[in-house]
Amino acid sequence: MPDAAELVKSIKRAAVEAVEAGKPVEVCFGTVESVSPIKIKVEQKMTLGAAQLVLSRNVTNYKAKITIGWETEESETIGETHNHTLSGQKEITVHNGLAKGEKVILIQQQKGQKYIVWDRVET
Repeated sequence: MPDAAELVKSIKRAAVEAVEAGKPVEVCFGTVESVSPIKIKVEQKMTLGAAQLVLSRNVTNYKAKITIGWETEESETIGETHNHTLSGQKEITVHNGLAKGEKVILIQQQKGQKYIVWDRVET
């Protein structure tokens, strides 16, 4: 899975090519046909596969670090009193991957066969 630096490079490359061509990159819409392997149908014209797609963090599962400070109130369970404290930095997984049938926004790289899957479209 590409990291954020690769995504930024892809966007920069697409922007440079667009300026050279004298027109902006193409924005299009698609529908997720399958998740594994990833397939997205673009505007009823063609179906793109994993080799043609660059997934942004907006449409993938990813890990994030969060800082928490949480303490439960004392409670009595089975005759024992206890409480719980959670604090500090913890790592969580954000389940943000695509699902079949979702609508997405894609950015086509100028003069290229790659499409950046930018985000979901609310329907």
